Amino acid sequence: QVQLVESGGGLVEPGGSLTLSCAASGSISSIYFMAWYRQPPGKRRELAARIFNSGITDYESSVKGRFTISRNSANGMVYLQMNALTPEDTAVYYCGATTTGDHYWGQGTQVTVSS
Repeated sequence: QVQLVESGGGLVEPGGSLTLSCAASGSISSIYFMAWYRQPPGKRRELAARIFNSGITDYESSVKGRFTISRNSANGMVYLQMNALTPEDTAVYYCGATTTGDHYWGQGTQVTVSS
């Protein structure tokens, strides 16, 4: 079992920055990759960024160059640095952890980009 707790969401103006944090606990040694997903209002949840144990990362095209995912494997923390935010980035952001047999979700944190 893996438990995930997100923090760092909030209200930010267009063009601003925000950093989300995710604390993983439990069987973190079994995690294959961790990721940030987001669900805009009225839309489906989508992958925003993920990072594998190897350190390899990949990003959804609309966030590439603006978002950076990073991970501290020693303490189970994953971060999402978000820059140049636009109203289209408004969503509930979820931390996710994938093991060989399961997928785990955090409770989500709201990010609102508005002036």
